[in-house]
Amino acid sequence: MESDMIAASHCDNTTIRSALRHGASRRDVLRMLMASGASLAASNALIGKASAAARKGGHLVATSWASSTADTLDPAKASGATDYVRCCASYNRLTRLDNDGLVQMELAESINTSDAKLWTIKLKSGITFHDGHTLNASDVVFSLRRHLDPAVGSKVNSIARRMQRITAIDPLTVEIELTASDADLPTTLCLHHFLIVADGTTDFSKGNGTGPFLVEVFEPGVRSVHARNPNYFKTGLPHLDSFEFFAIQDETTRVNALLAGQIHIAAAINPRSVRTVEASGTARAASSLSGNYTNLIIRLDMDYGLKRDFVEGMKYTIDRQTIMKFVFRGYGAIGNDQPISPANRYHNPNLKPRPHDLDRAKYHFRKAGVLGDNIPLIASDAVSSSVDMATVMQGFAAEAGVNLDIQKMPADGYLTNYWLKAPFCFGNIDPRPTPDSMFSLFYQSSAPWNESRYKSTKFDAMLLEARGMLDQTKRTEIYWEMQEMVANNAGTIIPSYISDITGLAQTVGGWEDNPLSGMMGYAFPEYCWLSDA
Repeated sequence: MESDMIAASHCDNTTIRSALRHGASRRDVLRMLMASGASLAASNALIGKASAAARKGGHLVATSWASSTADTLDPAKASGATDYVRCCASYNRLTRLDNDGLVQMELAESINTSDAKLWTIKLKSGITFHDGHTLNASDVVFSLRRHLDPAVGSKVNSIARRMQRITAIDPLTVEIELTASDADLPTTLCLHHFLIVADGTTDFSKGNGTGPFLVEVFEPGVRSVHARNPNYFKTGLPHLDSFEFFAIQDETTRVNALLAGQIHIAAAINPRSVRTVEASGTARAASSLSGNYTNLIIRLDMDYGLKRDFVEGMKYTIDRQTIMKFVFRGYGAIGNDQPISPANRYHNPNLKPRPHDLDRAKYHFRKAGVLGDNIPLIASDAVSSSVDMATVMQGFAAEAGVNLDIQKMPADGYLTNYWLKAPFCFGNIDPRPTPDSMFSLFYQSSAPWNESRYKSTKFDAMLLEARGMLDQTKRTEIYWEMQEMVANNAGTIIPSYISDITGLAQTVGGWEDNPLSGMMGYAFPEYCWLSDA
C-alpha cells in the first residue's frame, strides 16, 4: 500500500478534491489514480479521504424550468421534473437504478421470485419516516395499492394494475402477485411514482417519507425548502445541510442567475448557452444522453390528426439534421420517432428515421387537403427547445405548402392546460428504465399519457407478450417491431434524443450521470455537495 501511495503522490488530496469539485466523478478520479500506478485499494483510500474533505454540506439553491400551482409532493400524482426532485428528496423507493443502470436495493433488502409472477420483498429493518414511524410492510402495501384506486389519479395506474394481489406477510415482508409474469418488476419499482409513503397518508404537503430531506417549506408554484434528515438510513448521506428548489421558466434568466452566483444548479440549459457557461470561470455544463426527448404531438382523434396524410406529411417535413445541429448544437442523437433511445439496450438501430423530403411532404399535404391552411402549433418554454424546434419546422412546412401558426404559451400551467389536450403541440418526455414502462405509459391503448391517442390491439398484445418473456433474444425482437409500429403509426414525431445539459456552479461536487433521467435521476440533492471553489 505504501508504494502505491507513493506512485500516486502527484495526485494528492488537493488535486483529487479539485477534480471532484469541478465535476469529475468517482470513476473518473479512480481511472486517473490507477493510471498513475496506484492499486485499486490505494486509489479508493485516497478518493475517500479527499472526498470527505471536499464535502462540506451547506445550503444549495437549484432551479428547474417549469412549475405551477399543481405542484405536488404526492408521488402517485407527480408529473415533471420539479415534482420528481422534491419527491425523491422526501421519499425512497424499494429499488433504485445506479449510475451503471443496474438495479440496487433501497428500502428493500431483497426481491425474489421463481416464476416472475409471484414476488417476495424483504424490507430493511430500522428505517424511520420523518415523523418517527418505523417503516413496515403495511406502508409498502398502502403505497402500492394507492396506484390502483381510480380516485387517487395515479400516473402509473396502468402499470400498477399488473399487481393483482399485494399482501403483508409479516412486518418486513410483502408479497406481490402479478396478473402475468413480469421479469422487469424490480426495475419498474425504480420509477419515481413508486416511492413509498406512510400507511394512511392523506396530507402530502409535509412530504413525510424516509428520504434524505425533511420538507420545511412547500409553496406550489413558488418554491420549496428542504433540510437534511438527521436520521437518514444511508450512512454519510446526504452531504448538504439543506437545499432550496424552484423554477425559473426563462432559460436566459436561469443561466444569468447561475453566472451571477444566485443559484448553484440550473437545469435544462440550452445548448446555445454552453459556451457562455463554460467561459464564465464560475460555472460549468454537464451533459449526458439519457433518453430524454422533445416530441411533436399530433392527436390522431382531433382536427388535422384525423387526416393520416397530414401526419405523414409532417414526418417528411422534419429536418432532423438541422434540428440536431442548430437547435441542440449536436448535444444528442438523431431520433426515429419512437421512444427507446440509443442509451437503452433494446434500442432498434436498424430503424431508420424518415428522410427530410419536402416533395413527399407536399404530396401528403395535398392528399390531406391542407395546402395553404394556417395550422395552430402550441409551443412553450415549459417544453425544452420546443419554440426553437417549432421555428425550424415552420420554415420547412411553408416550403411544403402548410403554414404553421406558432402559438407560444406561458410555461406556467402548460402541462395542465395544453399537453395531452391540444391537437397539435409539444411534449418533453423523461426516460424510463425499460421499454415496457415507456410503452405502457405513452403508447398502450389505455396509457394515461397516450399523447397522440395511438391505439393498436396488436401492439397491446405484443407488450404483454414481451413483459413476461425471459428469452432476451425473442424479447428484443418484439421490442424492435414495436418501435417500428410506433414510428410508422403513432402521431408522435421524435426528431432527436436530447442530451440533458445542466449548469453547475464550480462549487457543486458529486455530480454524475444516471440512466433513469437527468439531474442524476432527479436525486441530485441526496448525492451532491458544496465546497469552496
